[in-house]
Amino acid sequence: MAARHTNDTVAAGGGTKQAILDAAVHLFGAKGFEQTSLREVADMVGITKASLYYHYASKLDLLLAIIDPIIDHIRDIVTDIDAVPYDDEGIRAVLRTYLRGMIRHRAAGALCVRDTAAIVNAIADRYPDLMEPTRELRLWLAGPEPTDQRRLRASAAIEVLGVALLSTELAPGVGDEVVEKTLLDAATCVLTGCVNSA
Repeated sequence: MAARHTNDTVAAGGGTKQAILDAAVHLFGAKGFEQTSLREVADMVGITKASLYYHYASKLDLLLAIIDPIIDHIRDIVTDIDAVPYDDEGIRAVLRTYLRGMIRHRAAGALCVRDTAAIVNAIADRYPDLMEPTRELRLWLAGPEPTDQRRLRASAAIEVLGVALLSTELAPGVGDEVVEKTLLDAATCVLTGCVNSA
């Protein structure tokens, strides 16, 4: 994996804990999770390694603090998903909610996409926490009594929404509204075979 350019510091305007997270996302994304040391994260924030340990006991704890909001977002979507009507409006609302979370957690999600193998290895015991809610979402999107084709379309629609994680690289300068509308329309088209897409 080629190293990307990194800035020297991250401002602690949102508090030290948030600055540590921001620096870790930046460095893990630029250098890779395994290649980044906690010393580098601390240096980027301008604190001692001991101060970093006060907030996060290990590099794994720091990684989990980055990934957990994404897992929580997906889990929140599927918690009461069976109460959502399975119709065009309900499907689009679920896709929109999922997509907005991907946009909101774009930096952390992009890190996961870039360094998937290292991150999966690091969080091996938590991997089911990530996969189970996504599986539930795919099953719901496939609809009642799904065919193999509907299952494939549901998985593909989620993958289309995942493009949001790399949207700042793929379409620099494009606003979140354009990313949301474009990917929501594309995912809806994939899911429905473009029959009911807006």
